[in-house]
Amino acid sequence: MTKKHSKTIHIIGAGLAGSEAAWQAAELGAKVILHEMRPVVKTDVHHSDNFAELVCSNSFRSDDYEYNAVGLLHEEMRRANSIIMACADAHALPAGGALAVDREAFASAVTDAISSHPNILIKRGEVAGLPPIEWHNVIIATGPLTSNNLAKAIASITGKEQLSFFDAIAPIIHSESINRDIVWAQSRYDKVGPNGDGADYLNCPMNEQQYNDFIDALLAGEKTEFKEFESEALSTTPYFEGCLPIEIMAERGRETLSFGPMKPVGLTNPNDPENKPYAVVQLRQDNALGSLWNMVGFQTKLKYGEQADIFRMIPGLEEAQFARLGGLHRNTFLNSPELLNEQLQLKADKRLRFAGQISGVEGYVESAAMGLLTGRLAAADALGLTIPTPPKTSALGSLVNHITGGHLADESNGVKSFQPMNINFGLMPDIEVIKPEGVKRWRKADRKKVKKKAISTRALNDIRDWLENFPQEVQS
Repeated sequence: MTKKHSKTIHIIGAGLAGSEAAWQAAELGAKVILHEMRPVVKTDVHHSDNFAELVCSNSFRSDDYEYNAVGLLHEEMRRANSIIMACADAHALPAGGALAVDREAFASAVTDAISSHPNILIKRGEVAGLPPIEWHNVIIATGPLTSNNLAKAIASITGKEQLSFFDAIAPIIHSESINRDIVWAQSRYDKVGPNGDGADYLNCPMNEQQYNDFIDALLAGEKTEFKEFESEALSTTPYFEGCLPIEIMAERGRETLSFGPMKPVGLTNPNDPENKPYAVVQLRQDNALGSLWNMVGFQTKLKYGEQADIFRMIPGLEEAQFARLGGLHRNTFLNSPELLNEQLQLKADKRLRFAGQISGVEGYVESAAMGLLTGRLAAADALGLTIPTPPKTSALGSLVNHITGGHLADESNGVKSFQPMNINFGLMPDIEVIKPEGVKRWRKADRKKVKKKAISTRALNDIRDWLENFPQEVQS
């Protein structure tokens, strides 16, 4: 029998990934030291000292585990005893079919759970370079704002320059400043989610003239200058396509926003039901009290004064008061297909595992998922065991497969074409489906829906088997 707790696991960073990794390893019986540099060293985007602080949206996206890949990842993580999902479920807000959370209550709950776990010791302060050689089992989960000292140290052993893109933050508005005579409550297509009633978003309508005036103002608005560390990377770093600033989208074409975050489809203005809005700005509840609302898809790099003036052009927001204005920050990630093995270890130094956004995934849930996996893999290492990563037929396994080998590089540019990836069904192996008996006309949309459910069913069966077949020594 392998002696338990023969090696301590050091986890650097207490964001979503680091917190999840610490919880998983500790629940499996390993001893964990969790290093978090805040508040000793602050960042440009965090506002508290809590673990797992959400600095961008408060949404974990779709919670539909049968027909949506994100919802499937939620469900796999729940079945794997995820602390992030448990706290998200406990502090969920109405958001149609999405899982949105009260960000402060969520972060506090994660912090309390981690801080009170008997197998976790918390150390505040920066790990300013490579982990000491005597640390034999390390998870680096430093997220999008990996400190310059640590990033340079990682680059020194990988022989590769760090890659980075820019993540954007959307503004948050005080509820009492929203004109309810103009906006109306409705989820797109009246979709009812697990925590909502089909009227979970506030909708601000625009006619064509208002939309065009708004676009003109966006294009002319003064943008914030990048910080020195950001501007150095800007010339060679693209924005992440899933989180583009609205002014960048507007620059791509006058109608881009009306087909993107401002699309009017699935919405009917009860104040003017005969005239369909040309565009709609949606607001999503941001806290349990309903006192704060997030501007959906409105990440921006506009200067603060410009933001307030331009966003008050939106009907219903003429008197808007902002609890937080938008911003943009650097996100650092590894060239994972070249640098990491299937156990999420750095090939150049197998003491080190990487989790979260720095590992090459994008999104809150995906980051936490990599923490869940590295926590379990590191716990097995601490016991002298080796366990496989989940099968690539699962959402968890498909993410690992993509960032460690499933990505197809642009041959003209090597693996430098690698970009962070959200979970999606396209990462999972295809599955054959047959037309149900008695169905005469099987539309493409119906076939697609059946296939999604079949992929999800297979994934949950396979992740169940993976969890059940853990070596007995690492069962919680």
